[in-house]
Amino acid sequence: MAKNKRGKSLWTLPSRGRGTCPVCGSTRIKLLYTKTTSSGQPLKVCKKCFNAAQARIDAAQNRGVNP
Repeated sequence: MAKNKRGKSLWTLPSRGRGTCPVCGSTRIKLLYTKTTSSGQPLKVCKKCFNAAQARIDAAQNRGVNP
């Protein structure tokens, strides 16, 4: 049986949910996961960086890669 609705919600997101991960710097990757920095600001990260250490998340926020 076909799964016609899989990934359908990505089409409504800007750039189909893709961008540059602020933690690892991978380009044109899906940013579907939300991580919160120590200051409380949410960052959208890729699947690989979802389990990253809090220090890496905070370092990415300090670099200011994510708009």
